[in-house]
Amino acid sequence: MSSPPTAPSPTTAQRRRPAWAGRNYTLLTGAAVVTNLGSHGALIASAFAVLEAGGSGGDVGLVAAARTLPLVLFLLIGGALADRLPRHRVMVAANALNCVSQAAFAVLVLTGHPQLWQMMLLTALCGTGTAFFNPAAEGMLLSSVSGEHANRAFALFRMAMNGAGIGGAALGGAMIAAIGPGWVLAVDAVAFALAGALRAFLNVSHVPDRAAGGGLLADLREGWVEFRTRPWLWSIVLQFSVVVAVVGAAEAVYGPLVARDQLGGPAPWGLALGFFGIGTIAGAVLMMVWKPRRLLLVGTVCVFPLALPSAGLAVPLPVWGLCAVMFVSGTAIEVFGVNWMTTMHQEIPEEKFSRVSAYDWFGSVSMLPLATAVAGPAESAFGRTSALWGCATLVVLGTAAVLFVPDVRRLTRKPSPPKASSIPAAAAPDPAAAPTGSGVRPASRG
Repeated sequence: MSSPPTAPSPTTAQRRRPAWAGRNYTLLTGAAVVTNLGSHGALIASAFAVLEAGGSGGDVGLVAAARTLPLVLFLLIGGALADRLPRHRVMVAANALNCVSQAAFAVLVLTGHPQLWQMMLLTALCGTGTAFFNPAAEGMLLSSVSGEHANRAFALFRMAMNGAGIGGAALGGAMIAAIGPGWVLAVDAVAFALAGALRAFLNVSHVPDRAAGGGLLADLREGWVEFRTRPWLWSIVLQFSVVVAVVGAAEAVYGPLVARDQLGGPAPWGLALGFFGIGTIAGAVLMMVWKPRRLLLVGTVCVFPLALPSAGLAVPLPVWGLCAVMFVSGTAIEVFGVNWMTTMHQEIPEEKFSRVSAYDWFGSVSMLPLATAVAGPAESAFGRTSALWGCATLVVLGTAAVLFVPDVRRLTRKPSPPKASSIPAAAAPDPAAAPTGSGVRPASRG
């Protein structure tokens, strides 16, 4: 007598991951980990590549500006296209562009003395990939988990991503000191290739086709209406246009200079950035158990500590002190990021999220190219210390101003879970392409 058929046993991988963490979610998380391991070191490496080629602080700022300028130019188009084209194909194409540009940058550094214009061109190509990648990546991650599990999935995704950033920043700083920035850039190129390969296996059969709209400009107008009619949204985006700009200038330009002149080189700076990553993990763990009712009020108050790294560099604090303030600021911005994600989750319709997110990103990074470009001249005109104290002051003033917006103070968490999850531009699904070494990435208010 034959025994009744038995159901197939789950695979080892299925037993080890939560039921809601499906194949797409696992691939997306794995790809983000890979790119973060490479890119956090590469962000430091690009600055030291400029300095080792004989460049000045102003040159470091120009290269950083070249990376962020394409974000301003192409983000809105990228957001609109993300609602029209298969998102995974946009992501893979962007990863391919990032891989080629970083590989070429590495070859230039390893084989000779790269020219400033060459480094600016290659970082601009990398920034172009970022502009198209981020809106598509957000939408893809949204569809990989169900709404009821979105918060948990988002927290786990961020913890994995930030954990990889810790290792990437610390390892990158050590590698730059040991073998030079060129090899770190080469590792970043390989990481982009591996991440693109993982994302090519994403399954999009469950994603419904979008209804035909009235064209690209009509889509952009619709997103603009959604954006401008929400005071809490445009006021915080305006706030972060200042915060991202000054923090980006401080950490992309002044941070490497302070590390070179007063901290002993790139390794201590990489360690400090690693402590920022540890702080973001601590903040994510905190937000898994803490659910403040006034989402934006609590989140905005937690932006004030972002002034601490600039102030710490201005003093400058010893390495252990700088690590401490980076940890605090990382924890605080993660609290903001989760609250911002929840707010976007419950207030913005999912079908309009990519376009609204593009305006969010656009506003957040709009002043960053200018800030990084003028960081060097500002240092020459006012001195590095004064420029850094100015960065810290602008963070405090800009954040205080937002607290006068009634919607920011009053908006509260809804008791019922929203129908669909979303990840704000503030939450940078792939900081691999972030133009600064800080957690306040154009890709990130959180």
